[in-house]
Amino acid sequence: MEPAAAASPLCLHDARPPAATVLLILGVPAPTVMTIMGWSSVSMAERYQHVVDSIRTGVARQAGGLLWNDQRAAVPAEAEEDEWLPGLP
Repeated sequence: MEPAAAASPLCLHDARPPAATVLLILGVPAPTVMTIMGWSSVSMAERYQHVVDSIRTGVARQAGGLLWNDQRAAVPAEAEEDEWLPGLP
């Protein structure tokens, strides 16, 4: 068995996807993300940013607010998704 020191070291480049995803979660506008990350094209954001469940839930809440006049969108963030929009994963 190889010693633990033989594992490949992390480099700064490895932090790009998590950093880009955190900026997405925070709702930072794309031009600002591109400036922070040093990108010149939106395709880099598409490559490195990952849509996480909290973003999907937020979008579902916003859509619910539009569809049901904010009556169901007012559910607290701690509530289970199936309590306010049955059938969503």
